[in-house]
Amino acid sequence: MNPILEFARMHGLFVIEDAAQAHGAEYKGRKAGTLGDAGCFSFYPGKNLGALGEAGAVVTNDAELWKKIQMLRDHGQARKYYHTLAGWNCRMDGIQAAVLSIKLRHLEEANLLRREHAWQYNQAFAGIDDVATPFEANYARHVYHVYAIRVQERDEVRRRLEENEIGCAVHYPIPIHLQEACRNLGYTAGAFPVAENLAEEFLSLPMFPELTEEQIEHVARCVSETAGVGALV
Repeated sequence: MNPILEFARMHGLFVIEDAAQAHGAEYKGRKAGTLGDAGCFSFYPGKNLGALGEAGAVVTNDAELWKKIQMLRDHGQARKYYHTLAGWNCRMDGIQAAVLSIKLRHLEEANLLRREHAWQYNQAFAGIDDVATPFEANYARHVYHVYAIRVQERDEVRRRLEENEIGCAVHYPIPIHLQEACRNLGYTAGAFPVAENLAEEFLSLPMFPELTEEQIEHVARCVSETAGVGALV
């Protein structure tokens, strides 16, 4: 983030952080979402901090921007029935805020459990060349919204996990430049080979605070056996 922020200052640009999957994550001791001019969070139920349904928030220390965002989310109203801007109906339901205010108190504990689970996964896959695990920089604090590995036999590993009734997912199977919505950009397969290779290798393993050590061991064993490296001992 430091080079991004420096570049923005040099060129008079704003920095908006997409922190939708980074509740509680840190960069050099600072929380994700607090580094730029504004930070955006999703509270979709599957996030580290999730509501009962669709919800989200924008955070900022800029009073003028804060006021404008408040208007934009409420049909552009500066006050009721007085529309200063063309906005949207993006007000979060009160019931969602009530749930989030309670769950927020447990976010740090839940993130610590996710980190412990990630460490156990990392230990299980240590030394297995066929499985690439997530990387955490020494200046960062990962909160593992997902725990995504890279395996060349991704689809086979996925089938093995599903046969064992282990939930898993692919985030994300189609690179942006190959999406139908981006066809007008003129890119075809091979334009971004790294992104295309990753899209074929990523697999997200079970990751949530309530996981047990036994469950993680079972998942890791299924992955390692299918990746062709033999059963874990």
